Amino acid sequence: MNHARTTRTPANLPASVHHQLNLYALAARAAGVGVLALVQPAAAKIVYTKTHHVIRPNHSYPLDLNHDGVTDLSIQNTSSCGDWCGFTLVARAVAGNAVVGENYYASALTPGAEIGPKQSFSGLLMAHYTNGFGSHSGRWGNVTNRYLGLKFRIKGKTHYGWARLNVSDHQFGIVATLTGYAYETIPNKPIIAGKTKGTDDASRTEQANVASPGTPAPQAASLGLLAMGSPGLSIWRREERD
Repeated sequence: MNHARTTRTPANLPASVHHQLNLYALAARAAGVGVLALVQPAAAKIVYTKTHHVIRPNHSYPLDLNHDGVTDLSIQNTSSCGDWCGFTLVARAVAGNAVVGENYYASALTPGAEIGPKQSFSGLLMAHYTNGFGSHSGRWGNVTNRYLGLKFRIKGKTHYGWARLNVSDHQFGIVATLTGYAYETIPNKPIIAGKTKGTDDASRTEQANVASPGTPAPQAASLGLLAMGSPGLSIWRREERD
């Protein structure tokens, strides 16, 4: 059984209608880009852990920056006594990780210092105190709210972080108190000492309703059709009718 095929003749629209369609197509393309931008997720960038852990002489603390069960850095407080006693505090990074510092000395960074690829990572000794002479060495003798700058690996990628400590020394030894630590979740991105939140932590604010509050944004499929101009308009109308 043969069916007659109906041939449709395209409608000739006035020039003014074509002009309006072209203007709307431009707006549709711009709105479509906006819709695509809105669906992009924004993840938290800095993970901060508040703590209070006292590291006394002959004790150590295994620091796991990202809580994956793997020690990234060990803060070790040791002593050795003879005619007098020597007390040593070191930040010993595991293989592949490192501490900001120069010439073996770990830097005691102040709040706001940048920790990233531009820094030198050769630190180990935080503080040494000898009670027989009352001598001090290292940059961590009797400091408050100073920061260790850290470089460590997550799944083979380099991340940066910090650990905040208070350190005091006296004739009976060195006492270090860890009060918090944080790391940057984006590989190779520097972190600021003392910063606990990233600039892009919060989800992006939707802007579709800023221009016309209460007006729902057009569907992406409709925007694509409208961006085609008059051919897309006829398809869009047919879809709406169906």
